Order: sequence, then structure tokens, then C-alpha cells
Amino acid sequence: MVKQTAGRDRLGNLAPKFAELNDDVLFGEVWSREDKLSLRDRSMITVTALMAKGVFDSSLKSHLETAKKNGITKTEMVEMITHLTFYCGWPNAWAVFNMLEDVYKEEEPSGHGGMFGMGEPNTAYSKYFIGNSYLKPLAKSDESKISIANVTFEPRCRNNWHIHHAKSGGGQMLICVEGEGWYQEDGKPAQSLHPGDVVIIPANVKHWHGAKNCWFSHLAVEVPGEDTSNEWLEPVTDEEYDKL
Repeated sequence: MVKQTAGRDRLGNLAPKFAELNDDVLFGEVWSREDKLSLRDRSMITVTALMAKGVFDSSLKSHLETAKKNGITKTEMVEMITHLTFYCGWPNAWAVFNMLEDVYKEEEPSGHGGMFGMGEPNTAYSKYFIGNSYLKPLAKSDESKISIANVTFEPRCRNNWHIHHAKSGGGQMLICVEGEGWYQEDGKPAQSLHPGDVVIIPANVKHWHGAKNCWFSHLAVEVPGEDTSNEWLEPVTDEEYDKL
């Protein structure tokens, strides 16, 4: 977690002890216990508490921005506030939504996908993804059996474990074009992905790939092979993902 200095920056002269407790204990010790509770979950709890107490000042906006950085998507936040409306009150929900619109104003999907664009919602394969993904086909050759598509993942979105089967040849190549993501083969550490990175996925290897706590896009290049097929397996759980 990034070291917090807000207390000292704003109250260091007026209330130095309070500033110390805020920066070093609340954020330095409590928020930093990520092995007990993830930053994402702590953000959800904190926003819930502030909404319930009717705190709608700059501290709530700051925690909404932190929640966004910690991987809570606009869709998730809207659903969370909608759920809380029935426990915290309608006026409270309106107040939070007014802030939320500003915090997530740059999260419109149309602004992602890199130079290739993000395409349309990937509804045909949505059952094999956690979160929302978008697909933009770029090229396909029936003669060479090569196809290229740009795949865009919203923050924390990832596909299920899967295998590109082939009797010979086959597999897939990923070319990262925007954001940051993960690639992991079964039994191996996850690989951090950045724009310009290239991943060669051999045939018959169990793996998954997806976004970190930000939008992520990669080109997916299908490698020709004999008797090729895709096998979709179990999802990558939040517990697995949060350990990365």
C-alpha cells in the first residue's frame, strides 16, 4: 500500500498527534494488513460506513477514488450503493451517486482498447469470464486459419482457466497493447503484462489471462494447428486473484 501522508499534509501543524495516528496507525498498520483483508474489501467497508453515517464531504470522495484504484469497478460500485440504499436511505444514495458520477467519469468503456479500439461486449463468451470483456475482431483468414482480435478487459476481469488443444501446432499468441494484466500457466507463477509484452501460449497448456486493477487490452492471435479446439475450465476465484 502507498504510504499515507494526508494527515500530516493537512493537520500536521494543528494536530500532529492526530495526523500521526491517521497516517501511521489507521493507514500504516490497519489498512496495510492485506493478508487479513484486501484493500478492495477495506474500500467497500469504508464507503459503506461513510454512507451509513451520512458523511458526504471530501473524505467520502477520497475513499471513492481509493476504491476505484483498489479495483472496484463502476458497475460494482453502483450495485453496492443501490443495495445500500435500502439500509442507509434514499437521500444518502443520491448524495453518493452525485460524487460517484464524477469519480468514474473517465471509466466509460469507449475510451479503452488502445489503438485498435475495444469493439463490442463479448457476450458470446461472457460465461467464461469474471467481469465484463469486449471483443473487436481485426482479421481472419480461412486459408491460413489465422485470426486476430483485440480483447479488452475491465478492471479485475479475467477469463476462466482454459486450454487450446491441438494434435500439432496450435496455441495462441498475446500482444499487449494497453493497461496492465496477468498471464498464468497452471503450476507456475503469474506473469505481469504491460504494453509491448508478447506471450506465446503453447498448445495443450492450462492457463488464464486478464486485467489487473485497471483496464487491459491485448491482441489474441490464434495459431494454426491440426485438430484444434478450446476447452474452458473453472473460473479464477477472487481468492486466487487477490493473492497475485
